Amino acid sequence: MHVLVVDDEALARQRSMRMIENIDGYDVVGEAANGEAALKAIQNLDPDIVLLDIRMPGEDGLVTAKKIAQLNDPPAVIFCTAYNEYAVEAFETLAVGYLLKPLQKEQLSAALEKARKFSKLQKAAQNQSGDRSERRRNIAAKTRRGVELVPIEEIYCFIADQKYVTIMHGGGETLIDDTLKELEEEFESVFVRVHRNALVAINEIEKLERMPTGQYELQLKTTQYRPVVSRRHVASVRELLSNL
Repeated sequence: MHVLVVDDEALARQRSMRMIENIDGYDVVGEAANGEAALKAIQNLDPDIVLLDIRMPGEDGLVTAKKIAQLNDPPAVIFCTAYNEYAVEAFETLAVGYLLKPLQKEQLSAALEKARKFSKLQKAAQNQSGDRSERRRNIAAKTRRGVELVPIEEIYCFIADQKYVTIMHGGGETLIDDTLKELEEEFESVFVRVHRNALVAINEIEKLERMPTGQYELQLKTTQYRPVVSRRHVASVRELLSNL
C-alpha cells in the first residue's frame, strides 16, 4: 500500500516516514507540507493512504480531508495530530483513523491496517449502488474513554430507545446521538429498516424466521442477537432477501 505523509514540520514527516517504512506492506510514495501540496501530490502519486496533520498553514487538515473525500476514488485518510479536541470533527470528514503525536509504531500499524481494509472494501463497492463518497466510513461516539470510532462494516444493528440510538457491533454496544431516521437516510444501501426502532445490516442477515408466537425474527451471521421484524416490515424484508 502506498502512503503519502502530510505535515508542515519536516522532522515530523521524516519520523513518520521512517516508521512507515519499517511496517511490512506499506511504502511512502511522497510527502507534502500543507493541504494544497497534499492535493497535488494525491493527483500525481495516487496514494492508497494519506497520513494527514491537522494544524497546518493555509487550509488545515480538516478542510483538506473534506476536499480529498470529494475526489473520485479517494485515498483513505488517517489524521496524525498533537491535539485531541478535533476527533469528532475529524471523523465527520470520513477519516478512518485519528492518531495522537508522538506516534507509536503499534498504533500506526493498526491504523494503516484499518485503512488497508477500508481501501479494499471501497474498491469492491465501486461497482455497486453508485457514488458513496458522502457516506461516513465510521461512527464516532463520545464515551468515558474519549472518542470511540466504530467502523460501519463492524455494525450489525442500530436500536433506538427514547432519545438515544445504540450501535450493536463486534466490540459491544455504544450509545450515539444520531437519530435512526438520519442513519437510515445515510446508509440506505447498507442497512434496512426492520422495525420502527431498528435498522439491521443487510450483509449480516442470514434468514427471516417466524417464531411459534407468530413474531418474526432475523437470524444474523456473526451474533446471537435476533432483531425483531415488525409485521409491517416483513414483506419488504422478505423481498430484500429474495433479491440477495
